[in-house]
Amino acid sequence: MSHYPRKSYSQRLQAITRRHFFEQTGFGIGGAALWNLLGLDLSANPLQTEASESVTDPLRAKASHFPNKAKNIIYLFQAGAPSHLDLFDFKPTLQEMNGQDCPEELLSGERFAFIEGVPKLLGSPYDFKRYGQSGAELSELLPHLSTVVDDIAFIKSVKTTQFNHAPAQIFMNTGHQIVGRPSMGSWLTYGLGSENRDLPGFVVLLSGENDPDGGKSCWANGFLPSVYQGVQFRSQGDPVLFLTDPDGVTRSARRNSLDTIKTLNELHRKTVTDPEIDTRIASYEMAYRMQTSVPELMDIDAEPASIHEMYGTEPGQSSFANNCLLARRLIERGVRFVQLYHWGWDHHGNDSTNDIATALPKLCKETDRASAALLRDLKQRGLLDETLVIWGGEFGRTAMNEGRNQSKFIGRDHHPRAFTMWMAGGGIKGGTTVGRTDDFGYNIVEDPVDVHDLHATALHLLGIDHTRLTYRFQGRDFRLTDVAGNVITQILT
Repeated sequence: MSHYPRKSYSQRLQAITRRHFFEQTGFGIGGAALWNLLGLDLSANPLQTEASESVTDPLRAKASHFPNKAKNIIYLFQAGAPSHLDLFDFKPTLQEMNGQDCPEELLSGERFAFIEGVPKLLGSPYDFKRYGQSGAELSELLPHLSTVVDDIAFIKSVKTTQFNHAPAQIFMNTGHQIVGRPSMGSWLTYGLGSENRDLPGFVVLLSGENDPDGGKSCWANGFLPSVYQGVQFRSQGDPVLFLTDPDGVTRSARRNSLDTIKTLNELHRKTVTDPEIDTRIASYEMAYRMQTSVPELMDIDAEPASIHEMYGTEPGQSSFANNCLLARRLIERGVRFVQLYHWGWDHHGNDSTNDIATALPKLCKETDRASAALLRDLKQRGLLDETLVIWGGEFGRTAMNEGRNQSKFIGRDHHPRAFTMWMAGGGIKGGTTVGRTDDFGYNIVEDPVDVHDLHATALHLLGIDHTRLTYRFQGRDFRLTDVAGNVITQILT
């Protein structure tokens, strides 16, 4: 049963009106961020009651189901799918059989995205060593992460149902492979709200050469009210689209304009008694405050030189390192969910731009230092205990060389059966490893973990029972974990 009260008939009817439909769909990509701020809808606020159907702030902080270990999430999404076999999951047998024909048992009945015929096994060209008191085994490509392994829980038995990038990324973020479901950040802000009134509750930061294959569906609100969708902050120009006052409009003129709009909205509310109007008034005010809060947030020049050295940041540039530092600054300000996407981990081995020998080290150099710095920085500020950090992609890579079109470069195809992710921070037992794959890193042989389990665990750490966080849409109660999901208890403190 849902933790939140069922809505009245009139509320459910309001959610499907023609006006509401066009409000939700009437803006294009360029207006998505502003719509998040200005086009709020209150018809499904999770804490509305029959006695009081008008709540002015759907993003206000709300109570969790039970005491929480974490308050916020930073999700470092590595779009393109990192190779677990070259970073986290060392396989001596695979090394010994490098270059041999792949065993039949791995090929029988298998579907690949690009591999054809009988491929050759591919051992990792990189050395692995054990680090920390936990003895976690990591690749030489991760020298910085190796220094913080005792704060990390590695999950080496993650699996998914999708083996193409866009549906796999959407599935990893929304719990369903088809667009239209709310993302994890949307569910979280719907359930818990935010602790900062001057910033969105869910912020997205992008780096890498391209956007994620799944596009904005990865951080969309789906059928939840648009106030809960992720707001993308940009590294060039205005951090948020349409936030700057137009030429010729002074701050006092903007203030007078908002006051006039508020008066008109209040008169309209008295006529139609639409609770959405209260929320719209509040959203205009937040957008006005963001004109001050966002520029201050994005100004990382004020950080000390030691912090820039630790992260490898360069103010004014677009980079994963800059975004990691911004993520810490956002969390400090009470933003509930910050998600970083770094594209480029798709290592098929077609040429030197996407092979294991050249491109993978480049990607690790772009991300390893900043990822480890984020954990150290949060820890030294006393924030790691209340911040859950998640690292991972949408699936893994095959144990065999793809060899598409007889390419001379080494690469790995898409592999949904087994891959590695890690978590650290709020409520996570550092220095642990869960799950095990076979001698080829191909199939899971111990403690399988699916996408719904990851979502259930993240919600649990923030004090949410994933089976009780629901939203009624088209006559059915939906949830992030659909009809599945188990908390990964082995990694909890």
